[in-house]
Amino acid sequence: MSDTDTALLASTMQKRPERSSLGKDNLLSVFDALVGPAALVLSLWALAQYYEGEILPPYLILSIIVFALSFPGQARLQSTPLSMVFDITLNWAWIAGLLLATGFATGYIREFSRSAITAWLWIAPLSELGACYLLRRAAPMLLALQGPPQRAIIVGMNEQGLALATKINGARYSRIALTGFVDNRSASRLQSGDANKLLGSIDQLTSLVQAKHIQIIYLSLPMASQPRILQILDELKDTTASIYFVPDMFVTDLIQGRPGSMCGMPVISVCESPFKGADGAAKRLSDIVLSMLILVLILPLLLVIAVAVKLGSPGPIIFKQRRYGLDGEEILVYKFRSMTVTEDSATSIQQAQKNDARVTPLGAFLRRTSMDELPQFINVLQGRMSIVGPRPHAVAHNELYRKLIKGYMVRHKVKPGITGWAQVNGYRGETDTLAKMQGRINCDLNYLRNWSLRLDLRIILKTIRLVIKDQQAY
Repeated sequence: MSDTDTALLASTMQKRPERSSLGKDNLLSVFDALVGPAALVLSLWALAQYYEGEILPPYLILSIIVFALSFPGQARLQSTPLSMVFDITLNWAWIAGLLLATGFATGYIREFSRSAITAWLWIAPLSELGACYLLRRAAPMLLALQGPPQRAIIVGMNEQGLALATKINGARYSRIALTGFVDNRSASRLQSGDANKLLGSIDQLTSLVQAKHIQIIYLSLPMASQPRILQILDELKDTTASIYFVPDMFVTDLIQGRPGSMCGMPVISVCESPFKGADGAAKRLSDIVLSMLILVLILPLLLVIAVAVKLGSPGPIIFKQRRYGLDGEEILVYKFRSMTVTEDSATSIQQAQKNDARVTPLGAFLRRTSMDELPQFINVLQGRMSIVGPRPHAVAHNELYRKLIKGYMVRHKVKPGITGWAQVNGYRGETDTLAKMQGRINCDLNYLRNWSLRLDLRIILKTIRLVIKDQQAY
């Protein structure tokens, strides 16, 4: 995966105010969350005033809906300018498409001036882009108004402590200034690059906090050191510093890690599906709407391909293959038959290779253009698959690679997809080596960690582009 794609993936993480590295107490984080939604609403009000002479009730209702759909805004201050433009365009395409589809379906669109709505479709994203640009320009001044940054110290120069330091130092607009580390290890036992950040031992922590006027303390100590942590907390009661615990469990490979509660007991998820509650409903609704729309549009093409497959070679039109679906349960996946009739074995299967004698002439074209997978939109409507998700592998491949790749089965915590993050990052087609399969699984797990509807839309758009120009599949 390229650095650009990694940055794009990070920029599409789910919208939660606390995810911004600006910090909850940072005035910029408030503006960052408000500036985009406010620009969309204010541009609508301005156009309503211009075309209608006043802001009529339908426009007020629409503005409330728009604000609800777009708030909180994405962390624009943390993204690159190109990524910001792409995110704003994609976000607005999603919101506008949903509003227009609902408006036409209900007839509510007639309550608005056609000129006002037409102008708003292109003025709104430009307004948001301009507002985000102004916020970037004003960011240094807003930071200065809040006074000097808060001085922080990290207790424990271990893996998670160094990772936290990197994030604090790399934050573009942060009100946290890292003073250094406290650790019981001597400077000679630390890397030379880190030794000059060592302020002293843990026994000196309270005096260092008082002497250097430390305002924030991050405890990055092993969870096994509970008695020591309790002692430190007791000693720090003589200070006014804010204290945060960075448990070492977060060094592990969390999938959708988030705090929660079970029967009143606080818990932290370590491996969870991103499609829970409202997110799950939104994912399923988008799958149903998009798959129905796509099937209606491609129905003539489906009929032409079906006839061509039937006349081109003996055998059924649709090839059904058993694959693993949600929670590792077997499902039947539909494809247009692109080979001579073969058996679907649970113990072994041979992937298609270049110049494979089993592939029919029509099948070669269908596989190269991915049109052999169009029947899988029916799988999506059935609820067996999703439009975007980890690509389903044959049962035999699952049984092989689950023994060779750590975390392989975690990809089955969600429904398999017609396309996925791995496919748009170079892992489309045959995976004939363990390294290639490992790369595909890494992409699948990144998708699970960072899912959002915007990421799904981005993957769909990248898939369309790749299908047009990519010749990797065969």
